[in-house]
Amino acid sequence: MSAVQTTSDLDKLTCEIFSILENKFLFGGCLDNTLLPKSNHRGGKVRILSIDGGHPILAAKSLLHLESVVRRESGDPDARIADYFDVAAGSGAGGVLAALLFTRRKDAAAAAPLFTAGDALKFLLAWNSLQGRLFRSREKAEKKLLKKVFGDGYTLRDTLKSVLIPCYDLSTDAPFVFSRSDAVESDGYDFRMRDVCAATAVARKPFEMSSVNGRTRIVAVDGRMAMSNPTAAAITHVLNNKIEFPFCNGVEDLLVLSLGNGGMAFRTPNGVGTPSFSSIAEDGAADMVDQAVAMAFGQSRSNSYVRIQANNVMTPGRKSTRGSKSNRTGGPLEAAEDKLGQEYVESVLFRGKKVGDGTNLDRLEKLGEEIVKESERRKTSILPPVVLKQMITVPATPRTSSSTSLTSMSSST
Repeated sequence: MSAVQTTSDLDKLTCEIFSILENKFLFGGCLDNTLLPKSNHRGGKVRILSIDGGHPILAAKSLLHLESVVRRESGDPDARIADYFDVAAGSGAGGVLAALLFTRRKDAAAAAPLFTAGDALKFLLAWNSLQGRLFRSREKAEKKLLKKVFGDGYTLRDTLKSVLIPCYDLSTDAPFVFSRSDAVESDGYDFRMRDVCAATAVARKPFEMSSVNGRTRIVAVDGRMAMSNPTAAAITHVLNNKIEFPFCNGVEDLLVLSLGNGGMAFRTPNGVGTPSFSSIAEDGAADMVDQAVAMAFGQSRSNSYVRIQANNVMTPGRKSTRGSKSNRTGGPLEAAEDKLGQEYVESVLFRGKKVGDGTNLDRLEKLGEEIVKESERRKTSILPPVVLKQMITVPATPRTSSSTSLTSMSSST
């Protein structure tokens, strides 16, 4: 056996072992006697959408393309993103995007979301145009936009699927996760959607808010401070929520799309220059989650875990895309289109990232085809992969954010 082959085999074994440990201790998966546990997928795979905080245009543009793919593959011209995902998690502006796409329209005869992906992109372009304003003026304008969409009537209970949106609660110094699962269990856990969105995306200074019935009160600040990349929280929620996802036992039972915010290229003038320390910290935290999740999926990550992010990877003979022509001369929409056309990058065990095969658009195409196939498989499945909680009336005691922190999310199920 050659030295090169030996090194390759050791790398593969190390990756497999690390994947098992990651799944066991980070996400609560169960170990068995095989190196990579195999699932019979009796109930199908649970489809998770996770959207980072920060700049929302790359994620919105990605979902617009994905929506066109599922419409083409399903033959349904009215297909929506909410039809093809079982869980949506979003932080910061990503939480606003999740709320737009997964809140149920009350005036619709059938279950339908408030916004299509195209409408959500238009909303977020208007949202993004407010960035140049002074703080107070911007905050007031953002809250006005949220109230125009959600009013006072829409709450967490009005979401079509399981939704998770974080903020940071200063009253308990802990992350707080707004959850549909909690909201349908008790009035004390239900919050108005405009307040949820404000807490995760607008609250750059303390924002006092309470549940609809006033039993749960928090002092919220930006969701990106709690978790800039909510993918791990969404996976943990699913794997520990046996009521709503009874047959999901490990990452082999998941299909995950994680959407980045474009990275530092969207947060420095024209995509060039030195980013702030806060931007570096935010991107670093998001990348650490990406690597942990990628390692948990192990060898199956190419088919079951897709992470869309700007490509700033430097490889021999290749120029960096930061400060590319579209970034210098175009607006955020053109920059997002440029990022989607870039080569796909993926995490490598202990070695940062590498350029993969194809582009971000290619990966979205492949994922779109797979989530439509999953919908078709469910039509012949006896056991449902998802059983969403229905609203019940149970007296509730006041809850603090510690009850939905990452260390005890399973208690909310």
